[in-house]
Amino acid sequence: METGWWSQGDDTVREIIITEENSKPERASEAKEEEGHPHQYQSILRESDSPPIHDHIPLERLYDQLCAGVFLKNRTMKYSVEKKSKKNCFMIYARGLSITWAENNSYWNWVTQKDAPSDVALVEMAELLNVCWLEAHGRFDVSKLSPGTTYEVVFVILLGSSGHGWEVPVNFRATFPGGTKQEHKENLREKPRGNWIEIKAGELSTSEYKEGEMEVSMFEYGGHWKRGLVLKGVLIRPKN
Repeated sequence: METGWWSQGDDTVREIIITEENSKPERASEAKEEEGHPHQYQSILRESDSPPIHDHIPLERLYDQLCAGVFLKNRTMKYSVEKKSKKNCFMIYARGLSITWAENNSYWNWVTQKDAPSDVALVEMAELLNVCWLEAHGRFDVSKLSPGTTYEVVFVILLGSSGHGWEVPVNFRATFPGGTKQEHKENLREKPRGNWIEIKAGELSTSEYKEGEMEVSMFEYGGHWKRGLVLKGVLIRPKN
């Protein structure tokens, strides 16, 4: 696989401005979501990699950074808000997924890259070296998604020009709370090489699924040895 894809940079985590207002105790009335504000943004930001963020920071002081994206859970996830709609979006990076054999450097290699030019910190992505058993799963709490919205769930991958072994289609699946599944096969051999592409696993409406956990999966167990794929992660965004 070409080596020029992976940029390097310092490891500084994005800073979010904190004021003395943060030290005030939470009041019950503040737990109520304010109309026009992103859904559950206060509780989501408590998982931010930046210093603790509480409910008293005025949204207008954070809004630009919310639109740019805030890293969560040790940079295994990014939370962002669509500027126009104020709807929540999430990226679960490869390090936040469960990938079979990911810690065996004969099969996978962990690489670092900025997800966006505006990012300061790097995130880890998984480069497939050689496997016959391809399997990656992720879980997500749908209650963090904006109400009354149809979301699409996509895997973000890159196929290298030297990749091979993709003769057998790969399965992409989304399993929603209650067990409903959407699943289909994709022939990766026919996909563009050298650029990030998106493969849809499924879509859900938060009018139907208000709470619970969904699981997203990418897998192929046919015994064909495969190489030349980079997995950035799973993107969950409002469907346009």
